[in-house]
Amino acid sequence: MKKQINYNYIFLFYDVEEKRVNKVFKICKKYLNHHQNSVFRGHITPSRLMQLRSEIIKVINKQTDYVTTIKLINESSFDEETIGTDPKQRGEIFL
Repeated sequence: MKKQINYNYIFLFYDVEEKRVNKVFKICKKYLNHHQNSVFRGHITPSRLMQLRSEIIKVINKQTDYVTTIKLINESSFDEETIGTDPKQRGEIFL
């Protein structure tokens, strides 16, 4: 029997048709921190991850839209490197 892992930190990326971008953005914003353009990340409980997934499934078109999550056990289980300036630090906002 495969042991079930409770993931507590995720990265979420999406590429959806323009008419659904705001809906997906608002759903993701409820659960995660906006990181960059169509990228979110943050701590999330397994039950909230299920809710997030359920809400996204109701909004997207699986034939034309793309949403992926990278699930991690915790925030410390990856290394991050940023090159360049974060647009949020410059005062620019892209949606």
